[in-house]
Amino acid sequence: MKKEKKKPEAEETEKVKETAEQAEEVTEEPVKETAEEAVEAKKEPSKEEKLIEELKAEKEKYIRLYAEYDNYRKRTSAEKLQIYDDATARVVKELLPLADSLTQAMAQFEGKDVPEEFSKGIALIAQQLKTCLEKLKVEPFCEVGDTFDPALHNAVSMVEDESLPENSISAVYQKGYKIGDKIIRHAMVVVANA
Repeated sequence: MKKEKKKPEAEETEKVKETAEQAEEVTEEPVKETAEEAVEAKKEPSKEEKLIEELKAEKEKYIRLYAEYDNYRKRTSAEKLQIYDDATARVVKELLPLADSLTQAMAQFEGKDVPEEFSKGIALIAQQLKTCLEKLKVEPFCEVGDTFDPALHNAVSMVEDESLPENSISAVYQKGYKIGDKIIRHAMVVVANA
């Protein structure tokens, strides 16, 4: 009987040893494989990862190119508007003496005995010129009583006048003209109480 008992115990011990050895082999192999795979993964990205990286790089290039193009489009648009305003300002600057002459002619006819057709003709021509300037977005500025602004007005002389506030315009020799914020011609004025 003793021999029979020893046999199952010995067999069980051997089975346990074999199972332990197999477990060691099984646990060692995957660890070695995962460690090797991790080293390989660090060394060499997969095709999928390479494609993802290339896609990211191309997407970044595209975004940068789009931003550059958008900036270029905005810059050229602003330059076109600026060129248009500059060209309009140059042409209008040449026409302003005509506007001044028409204004002076109309002032000369006020209160004088002049044929009605003559004064009406001058008034119509002045109105046409005013309409043309409005279409070009040219605005006249400077009236008697406005506050003097050295950025807009060119002071020709100064006078003392108690009826006008300090630093106001008492007389306008030449009206000023502008397109938006761009000054075409500064107004020539007389400043009161400066």
